[in-house]
Amino acid sequence: MTARLNFFTNAVAMKFARHLVAADRALAESGLPAATQELVKLRASQINGCGFCVDMHSKDAAHAGETATRLNLVAVWREATVFTEAERAALELTEQGTRIADAAGGVTDEAWADAAKHYDEDQLAALVCAIALINAFNRGNVIIQQPAGGYEPGRLH
Repeated sequence: MTARLNFFTNAVAMKFARHLVAADRALAESGLPAATQELVKLRASQINGCGFCVDMHSKDAAHAGETATRLNLVAVWREATVFTEAERAALELTEQGTRIADAAGGVTDEAWADAAKHYDEDQLAALVCAIALINAFNRGNVIIQQPAGGYEPGRLH
């Protein structure tokens, strides 16, 4: 499978992607735990059907020390006992923020309040930005049909 458009050689796409990557780097300095960021990226990518991002973020998380058990259970996090309450709140906010059109009003007050119990204002801002950013990456990759399976940790960062 070949992507419809090569984001790594097209001048317009490369310029846009550079800004997205810069935003992602800024998140690394936000105070939001790196493990939480990877879980958020993985879950949104699963929901959006972005194979490239599922491949990338599962490998990046494993490379950073995340366990196979937790990675395998992200898709069914509600039934899993391996996530902290803070991570569960972040995953709920991720799901609601990713499926924003599925519910009138978008993210519920309950989901926001639960996340606010576990994260300070700066971390909440980073969480919102991480959710928005991964959704942008997912949509681009799904539209161009970026193939999955060949990602190597550290290759694109």
